[in-house]
Order: sequence, then structure tokens, then C-alpha cells
Amino acid sequence: MMNIKGIKRFSVMLLSTMVIAGCGNLTQTSSSNSNTSEDTIKIGGNFELTGSAAGYGNDINNGAKLAVEEINEAGGIDGKQIEYVEADNKSDANESASAAARLIDEEGVSAIVGPSLTANFQAQINAATQAQVPFIGPAVTSDGATLDSNGEAYEYGFSVAFLNSFQGGAIARFSNNQGYETAAVMQDNSSDYGQILSDEFTGAFEGDVVATESYVAGDTDFSSILTNIKSKNPDVVFIAGYYTEAGTIIKQAREMGIEAAIVGPDGLASEELSSLAGEENMNDIYYVSHFASDEDASQASQEFSAAFEEAYGKAPDEFAALGYDAVYLYANAVEEVGSEDNQAIAEAIANTTDFQGVTGAITMKEDHTPNKTAYIQEIQNNEVVGSTAVAPE
Repeated sequence: MMNIKGIKRFSVMLLSTMVIAGCGNLTQTSSSNSNTSEDTIKIGGNFELTGSAAGYGNDINNGAKLAVEEINEAGGIDGKQIEYVEADNKSDANESASAAARLIDEEGVSAIVGPSLTANFQAQINAATQAQVPFIGPAVTSDGATLDSNGEAYEYGFSVAFLNSFQGGAIARFSNNQGYETAAVMQDNSSDYGQILSDEFTGAFEGDVVATESYVAGDTDFSSILTNIKSKNPDVVFIAGYYTEAGTIIKQAREMGIEAAIVGPDGLASEELSSLAGEENMNDIYYVSHFASDEDASQASQEFSAAFEEAYGKAPDEFAALGYDAVYLYANAVEEVGSEDNQAIAEAIANTTDFQGVTGAITMKEDHTPNKTAYIQEIQNNEVVGSTAVAPE
């Protein structure tokens, strides 16, 4: 199976320069209802470019655009250039359904990359399935998001992110390997995300869970919860939630004198975590990531990081890397099929084995989600200082 390197034909640094020149013109529109022309293939990006999840959506969209630029400069897909069309779903499920319909009916896209959030991803299922248009969610981690009511995978729906059930166990196994014997769990009780992560962590942690506390999204005062946790003196605190609350929890925990290591899922992967926690409190923090860019990362990951930073003026996060891999995964399937037969392309994606993306090797499971490695990022002195790979069992 072809990997990212097999599609590229130019050097990364040359491509990066060309991305800078072309980024402003990537959004294109067309009134044609044809999925392709003689020399183009249309891909739609359905992302949260504004609204509450814009921090995720824009990074994923930028990763997808970088992949499009690289593929086009390398000769395209089977000699055809990609025309990339952006749509802003405004971080809203109803808008996501409308955006998908516009991309399919008005723009005539051959595939959709996105959205970022599970609810928005699922909102486009009907439109994409009826039109037989493959859709790939770069950051959809919810268990069952790619399955219908009978537990069968949607024929045209895929994710390139590992599931919450896997990452909850992965951070527990990491904690076991660190020698932590006692743990406190703080779960976001307002979401399936927090509850599934908490259950998986608790089930896989080999030590004693000495406290389990709940909060809901939007909470800002965690003093009562943290007072109870401090009295238990755990070796590690697992925050099963998002950076929006985790940053404040870290700040209040450290100010209360809680020195335990703090671990969390991919929801902590945001530039805003440090701002909320305070740079001085960002020590002994570990979170699950879909992507590693340190000196031990793969050559493909390091080259992607260099190209992204050259193009956008900042280092890529896991979301940018996932968007990048989603586009390349689709391009790889089209290359294999050798045509624009969407059913055959969907089958090729479903049968993907050991595709070497920048987020790791991707092998699709029956549920159309990948079997892949997680990376536990370590933060000391407000900087990522290393990562630990945790492979599927």
C-alpha cells in the first residue's frame, strides 16, 4: 500500500514555500454538480471555522489544505488536481448537515473531510450516504460514531482518530508503567466523553482509585472536589474532560499544593490549556495525543511539522496532523482504485492496512476506525519534553 512518501514527488521545504503563496486562494466554489472534471477531483472540507470548536476546526482545516497543496504540487491524484472547497458549519450540527448538503448538491464534491465534532460528523451522514460520498472525520473519537443503529459501519463513513475507549485504557496503562499506585479521577459528567474515559481508565488502572469526582462543562470552582482529592494524597489525578475545565483544575490543584502527576485525554491538547492553568503550573502534566513531533518521531512527522510551521507560522498540533492524514488516506484510496468510483474508493479505505500517516500507521477495523498507536505527551516547565508511545493491545 502506498504511503505519504509514495504520493509526494517534491521536497517538503519547496512545497512549504508554495503553500505560503497559495493558502489565500484555496477556497474555491463552482456551480457544477459534476464530482470531477477531466483534470480535477473536488474534495469538500466541512469544519468548525467559527463558533465554540473553531480552535479545533481551523487547525484540522489547515492540515487538510497543506495535504492538498502537497498532492497537487506532486502531480495530483492519478494526474488530476484536487480542488478543495471549504464550508463553515459554525460548530453547529444543523449547520453541518446544511454544509454537507451544499458541498454535495451545489459543489459536487467527491468526498468530504470533517467535521471535527462527533455530533457534527453524524449530522452529515444522511446526505453523504444517500449521495454515496465518502466522508472522513479527522478527530471523531466517540465510540459508535461510525456505526448505524444495527451496529454496522456506515459504508461511506470513516475516522482516522482512535476511540475514547482506547485512549482511556492507554493513559491507564501509561500510569501503570509509571509506577503510580493510587489515582483520583475527575470526570466531566455532562458528556459521554468524560464518562467513557473515566470507566476505561478505572477498569485498566492496576492500582487503587481512591477518589472519583464529577463536574460539568462550564464549572469554574473545583475547590471542594480538590480538597477531597488532596486528603487522599493520590500519586496521579486523571482529568476525564476537555482543556476548558482541565486548565482551571490544574491551576487550582497546584495552588492548593496538590503535587500529583496530572494525566488526561486528547481533550487537553490545546494551546489554551497553558493560558488557563498558568505557565508556572504546567509541570508533571501528561495527555494523550494522536501525533508526536519530537526528535524521536518518524521522519514523515518531522517533515510535516516543518512544512506546517513554514506555511502557518506555528508548530502543528494533533488536529492539524489528523486533517493532513485524512486527505492523504483518501488520495491513497483513489490511487489504488484508479478511478472516481465512490463505492470502490470507500471499499479501498475500509480495507486500508498499514497506511503510514504522520499520526502513525493506520489499519482500518470493521467499525471504520483505525487501529493505531497513542502518544502520551509529557509537559515540564510549560513545554512538551517527550512522548511515550502506547500501542493497541
